[in-house]
Amino acid sequence: MARGRGRLSGIEQLPPEADQIVADAAQALQDRERTQIDIYEEFFNALNKLKRDHRGELEFAVPSFSAFNRYSIRLSAMTRRLEETREIASAIAGRFDAQASDDLTLIASEAIKTLVYETLMDSGRSGASPKEAQQLASALYRATQAQGVSTNRRLKVEKEFAQAVDTVGKVAGLSKETMDEINRRLGIL
Repeated sequence: MARGRGRLSGIEQLPPEADQIVADAAQALQDRERTQIDIYEEFFNALNKLKRDHRGELEFAVPSFSAFNRYSIRLSAMTRRLEETREIASAIAGRFDAQASDDLTLIASEAIKTLVYETLMDSGRSGASPKEAQQLASALYRATQAQGVSTNRRLKVEKEFAQAVDTVGKVAGLSKETMDEINRRLGIL
């Protein structure tokens, strides 16, 4: 019997109208210039303002501080893993003495491999479905093939990498804005 993903977090249950508020909070958390309590207070006030602005037409529960804290920890861990992946891939690219134009291909391929591996390792907790496992395996296969491609195929590899990051983000339950930020930080967007 396949396990489900489980209950959605309070942040995942927010309506699409709150996506920018969540993205702003995620960015503030990643910037690490303010305390989490200050960021939560701003997040809390912005969500309550959103509710007031919609005059009862948009009903949702504002996530608790503990839910915000869990989101913050998950976001921090994901960001840290992606940054480590980028550093490792850069070191590998240097070790293989790849030409400058092909560095992105090698880095993207290694990052996809790491993301797929980490997602599969976490699947016991997140309950990845067989379809998601197939998508991850497909991304891994494409990544290994991409290592041998020439520079003129770099754009295709970037797209595949963005799709793999998107797949991993969906499995992890991250918002589109968070995934866009991750792609931006990895230099894909």
